[in-house]
Amino acid sequence: MNLANKLTVSRVFLTILFIFFIRQESLTFAVLATATFMLASLTDYYDGYIARKYNLVSDFGKLMDPIADKFLMLAAFLAFVRMNIVGDWMVVLILGREIIITGLRIFALSKQKVLAAEKGGKHKTVSQVAAIFIILGFIIFKRSVTIISGWSEDVEFWWKVGINVSMLVTVALTLISGISYVWRNRHLIKTQ
Repeated sequence: MNLANKLTVSRVFLTILFIFFIRQESLTFAVLATATFMLASLTDYYDGYIARKYNLVSDFGKLMDPIADKFLMLAAFLAFVRMNIVGDWMVVLILGREIIITGLRIFALSKQKVLAAEKGGKHKTVSQVAAIFIILGFIIFKRSVTIISGWSEDVEFWWKVGINVSMLVTVALTLISGISYVWRNRHLIKTQ
């Protein structure tokens, strides 16, 4: 297994660590969850960079990189639903898109074709990462302020507005990229 693929696989283990940290109630664990998520996000950047720069692009990487991304993003969003920070309908739409795209990729593999990620999918991933960092920032800020002076309902209202706006943009980009991906690969479906 080459270095790029090792980075992809490490993202799965970092996601499990992130889930453990984010489920804890303390400020320290929120900071650890954020640092773990940041490290996992960096592996997403560097696995592709290394694969392209050193000609290590592989079918394993083309398939596993987006799956590792989905695992990381969905784990974070599901944790935020559980914490009542994000609306479950938003995560259902994101999850639905990911199931359809992963299903299409698996179907393509059955026809000996590997479908790589597209530019729209990369934009979707960036918006998801940004939304997750906004939410993690909210969690750290809330836990910090609560320790120091108590939490304000007014501050919470505006934080939730910011979170909802970022999530609406994320859901829109997620759906647009999914529709575009299916449309560009419709020839696979038509051959049945």
